[in-house]
Amino acid sequence: METRVRLEPWSAGDFWLLERKNEPAMTRFLGGPETPAKLADRQRRYEALSAREPAAGRMFRVERIPAGEDPGTGGRAESVGSVGFWEREWRGEAVYETGWGILPEFQGQGLAVAALTELLAHVRAHGSRDSVHAFPGTDHPASNAVCRRAGFEYLGDVDFEYPPGVPHPSCHWRHRVERPRVERPRGGLTPSG
Repeated sequence: METRVRLEPWSAGDFWLLERKNEPAMTRFLGGPETPAKLADRQRRYEALSAREPAAGRMFRVERIPAGEDPGTGGRAESVGSVGFWEREWRGEAVYETGWGILPEFQGQGLAVAALTELLAHVRAHGSRDSVHAFPGTDHPASNAVCRRAGFEYLGDVDFEYPPGVPHPSCHWRHRVERPRVERPRGGLTPSG
């Protein structure tokens, strides 16, 4: 059975989800829970990011769509986590970085891969950069498996700072963005000699 998700732009009403994602089980590979002040700041940044133009990046709430439901109608969709992308410079190149988190009770159902796949479709349609990068810790096999299953290319191990100022051994994954081709009308003007 296909795992179906819908991505909804992050909003003020999603703070509860950010609090859930700040629990020790969710932050084990991210340096531990953040303080209430840092969490409030993260909420403001997520809302601001999702209010910018689509090419700047987005944070999304991930909703699981039950089998038999129409993805466009809302139906009985259930919030299960988040996924997002944002602009960054990596080794002199303008790229996007991505990150995600699925709540513990929904893990192991393919939802992270489905969410990342939807996110990549959004980047193809709205993005302006040529690649999306992910940096899960070398000690986080589940997130590395998500990258592999979503079609990312493994580029090797790096020391990636997260939280900022704290180098963490990480796997470097890249997904090249292939934008849809625009068909040009035939029979237009031809160069004259």
